Amino acid sequence: MQQTVAPDQLVVNTLRGIIMDASRSANSGHPGGAMSSADFASVLYSEFLNFDPDRATWFNRDRFVLSAGHESALLYGLLHLAGFIDTTDLQGFRQLGSRTPGHPEHDVTPGVEATTGPLGQGFGMAVGMAVTEQFLRAKVGKDIIDHHTYVLTSDGDMQEPIVQGAASLAGLWGLGKLICYYDSNKVQLAGPVSRVDRTDYAKLFAAMGWHVQEVDGHDRDAIRAAITKAKGQKKKPSLIIGHTVMAKGAATREGDFGTHGEPLPAEEIAATKKGMCLMEGACFQVPDEARAHFQARYPELRENAKAWTEKLARKLKRGNADLKAFWKAMNTGRAELTLPMPSFEPGKKVATRAAWGSCLNVLKDALPHLMGGSADLDPSNQTSKYRDAVGIFAADNPTGRNLSFGVREFPMAAILNGMALHGGVIPFGATFLTFSDYCRNAIRMSALQKLPVLYVFTHDSFYVGEDGPTHQPIEHVASLRLIPELIDLRPADATETALCLEVALKQTHKPSCIFLTRQGLPTMDPAQFPGVAEGVKKGGYVLKDCQGTPDVIVMGSGSEVSLALDAVKILEAEAPSRKFRVVSMPSLALYESQSQEYKDSVLPPTVLKRAAVEAGRPEGWHKYVGLDGLAMGIDHFGESAPAEKLAEKYGFTAATVARKIRERYFG
Repeated sequence: MQQTVAPDQLVVNTLRGIIMDASRSANSGHPGGAMSSADFASVLYSEFLNFDPDRATWFNRDRFVLSAGHESALLYGLLHLAGFIDTTDLQGFRQLGSRTPGHPEHDVTPGVEATTGPLGQGFGMAVGMAVTEQFLRAKVGKDIIDHHTYVLTSDGDMQEPIVQGAASLAGLWGLGKLICYYDSNKVQLAGPVSRVDRTDYAKLFAAMGWHVQEVDGHDRDAIRAAITKAKGQKKKPSLIIGHTVMAKGAATREGDFGTHGEPLPAEEIAATKKGMCLMEGACFQVPDEARAHFQARYPELRENAKAWTEKLARKLKRGNADLKAFWKAMNTGRAELTLPMPSFEPGKKVATRAAWGSCLNVLKDALPHLMGGSADLDPSNQTSKYRDAVGIFAADNPTGRNLSFGVREFPMAAILNGMALHGGVIPFGATFLTFSDYCRNAIRMSALQKLPVLYVFTHDSFYVGEDGPTHQPIEHVASLRLIPELIDLRPADATETALCLEVALKQTHKPSCIFLTRQGLPTMDPAQFPGVAEGVKKGGYVLKDCQGTPDVIVMGSGSEVSLALDAVKILEAEAPSRKFRVVSMPSLALYESQSQEYKDSVLPPTVLKRAAVEAGRPEGWHKYVGLDGLAMGIDHFGESAPAEKLAEKYGFTAATVARKIRERYFG
């Protein structure tokens, strides 16, 4: 190889070579955008990014989020040069079982900060990371918490509305440690950007309170100057718009939109490598000079990390009680949390959303790192008292723990994911259940990333009433239950609500959705129903039993558990010889995780007469009642009317439920 290439150019050429080789060897991938972003990424990672070369998870590291997840080959090239992954990993790009999947996954590849791919969400998660850094820096001190969050976005990212929602909040919150690089190569998968977008992002972001710069994205001196200037910002997040060329450096395909989603042909790669002074026949070539230049700062980075560890030890030894308590709280594992909960008066009607509010008001003091808020529904979501007590997070109040998300459900959910990825806080977000559809893909990303985010969804059925079908969820609980590794929690009363929250807050690798009522529900008497505390943890349990084998098992969740109890009272009064078991099913996911022996003890296989009632889609209940069993639900949209009128019309009364059970099983 010719030795005439400047070291920083050699690093960029090496990255582009890895990108071309990875996508070609996999016969799939997105080389074009990765090649256009290589100049910025190489400068950032080799000259600015603060991290520990020996420990990818060092807490005070700068975070780098590749929101343009299709450019994963670029990130893997960086991580290879950094020493976090090896050549075998590069060779396994997009292959089964490798550490280099098609889009980055944070729990698969060391050095990957977030699982990205669905465009725009990486940006939202970066905002969440920056929020957490700003909060923890104010709580612990900038001598311990002081790092930047960098995010690389593409034209496709910027077109996703989630970016504008999250960016608006970032500007409002004054996230000065957030730096976004927008690789504006003006090409996307289907063709030129000009076909679909004419937005002036410089003006848009400036209007949202961002510091904005525009540079030639292939001029590394200009990139260095822009990053330096962005790091100097204290009160504004920064946007660096890098004007680049798709597939920069390619021998004949520069600017070709076809390179966005297709590997370059072998002959194009050979010609490109020749022009870059790389060995044409070598695959995943990393010249020693390139690696040495890329890692030139490693002695300094290692010393920084070591000094930080020593500084932290000294501070904790000498620090005040509040600091020590907060540091202990933020580093206590979720499963080990101590969670005080309020008690509720048996027999009193309490909406489960109100029970959540009562729990939150107690938990806020026990969990000083509990941080979250509502999507502009504070009174309805019962977060108002929490907001007023802990303060609103803002540029001039970084220790505030309430996040006022506004009407931005999808950005809210992505920001929560970023907070969980950063670590040090327990994030939650709240809105109406019907708006969970806006959050859904970010909830899916919570589950995929194994993040224990808490989603609080109130107004969980047609009992919303007068607001009508636009606000009355029908399919939403059933739909969310389809997401793998997600904990569904639909408590039957105030006591179950507290127990469900305990389950959610002690999760270590799974997100939870808790579904709460607007209407009041009778609080069960623990003396009458002693199995509640342990039963909720198992997702489904025998709430009310009979002597011997039941003739019929009636099960339900949420507001329909008390309905099932009332229906069974009617049936027992009609025929005292008939035996009924009532099962509360607050979480189908938790129930399914139990042993078959336990599940059979709750739903004995020999008892085939079964009924289920839930104010939502009934189809999922046939797994428990059988194909010929009785699943009472609602499979149509609601209407605008008082809740009690709708309950009567739709058959959600004790008399109607009892009648349906009687007609099905007793003629």
